[in-house]
Amino acid sequence: MQALDTPVPLSTLAALLIAMAAKHYLIDFVGQTDWMARGKERVAGWALPLAAHAGMHGLGTLAIAVLYRPSLWWLALLDFVVHGLIDRGKTLVAHRTRFAMTDPRFWWLMGFDQFLHQVTNIALVVLLVLG
Repeated sequence: MQALDTPVPLSTLAALLIAMAAKHYLIDFVGQTDWMARGKERVAGWALPLAAHAGMHGLGTLAIAVLYRPSLWWLALLDFVVHGLIDRGKTLVAHRTRFAMTDPRFWWLMGFDQFLHQVTNIALVVLLVLG
């Protein structure tokens, strides 16, 4: 198996991981409007709010990619699609299970959603570094 060694300094790798985590926090929690948060959870009429929310993630990834490796601008499109799929998947499970906020399974679902987003961020950084 080929090694994934790369001449990228650890400080660069750490900076990219922190940038992606900060982007996720700022867009998923600070910058997400009520219209996006409530709209993407609806049974009908969810596509536009979800696209707007996932689009913000794509733009954040675009900014990071363009600063580090402009030729990988298309990772923004990948992030847009993957983020949207993760969020929609979580919503479908939430609608089907109807866990109350007092049920630990509700928080397991929220945690799994965030876990998938962070794994996505790590994968995006790996793609940026391996370029």
